[in-house]
Amino acid sequence: MSSVMDLIRQVAEIPSFSSLEDRLHPWIYLQLASLPGVTVERIPEHNLLISVPGDSRLAPIALAAHLDKIDHWGTSPERLPWQQEPDRLVGQMDDAVGVGICLALARWGAGAVGLPPLFVLLSEMEESYGLTHHPERLVAGGTGRQCGQGAVRLSRHLKETGRIPGLVVTIDTTPLFQGEPGVALYAAPWEEEPFSPGAGLLRGTAEVCELLQSLDGGLRIANNGNDYATYGLEFNRNSLCAIPSIALEPAISPYHCAGESVFLQDIERVERLTQGLVASWTRTGHWRL
Repeated sequence: MSSVMDLIRQVAEIPSFSSLEDRLHPWIYLQLASLPGVTVERIPEHNLLISVPGDSRLAPIALAAHLDKIDHWGTSPERLPWQQEPDRLVGQMDDAVGVGICLALARWGAGAVGLPPLFVLLSEMEESYGLTHHPERLVAGGTGRQCGQGAVRLSRHLKETGRIPGLVVTIDTTPLFQGEPGVALYAAPWEEEPFSPGAGLLRGTAEVCELLQSLDGGLRIANNGNDYATYGLEFNRNSLCAIPSIALEPAISPYHCAGESVFLQDIERVERLTQGLVASWTRTGHWRL
């Protein structure tokens, strides 16, 4: 079975540029085919919802990453370059890292006992770069597409089908550390999207952050807008309960260009931290408003 590093490398090779995220789908189906009870749904247009069974007494946890990469080439490459250096992976790491970690966690969860059910949310069109800098490289010139549409569609599908997670954890990458290793924790989506948190959401978010910091005291608290903020908005909009949305983000450098790198130690740290969070999860219901 592939390690998380192998999964990330394979994701990084596939040119799943914005609006072409379905190029990753066959490979993802193959990685999950042998996992007992795991199902995959395609949510239009190119989003995937992976369900991993668990202890039905526990509230589900959603793990999220985005499928799309920025097209820095414009030449329709069949494969994207990558390399492994002694301390880092180099290639299109945004968000190959998040997708690889989420798939590794799905495999881990499918083979474990006593864990909560997991939803893995793999979204389209998280990146705004292509729409603003070179829309001609997107399908139909990007017409009808919006940044963040995948997270919106996945959130609304789960709400419409009555599958509300107790917590959303997005795994993406951050330029915050400027070439040094590190992991950031984002936990205030209301600062990036137009909604106000109630007492229940503040309390639930604080409890999740306290647990994460007890597992890893070196997290840097920061904030930025990405799918994690969209999930925070969508799941808490007109909701009868509070659903915390946080992001765990390993350092990336350079950022939004070819040849991005992420430290191996940060990848392992995020995988280990997320496993610890899931294994420590005891909530049987959602936080009250």
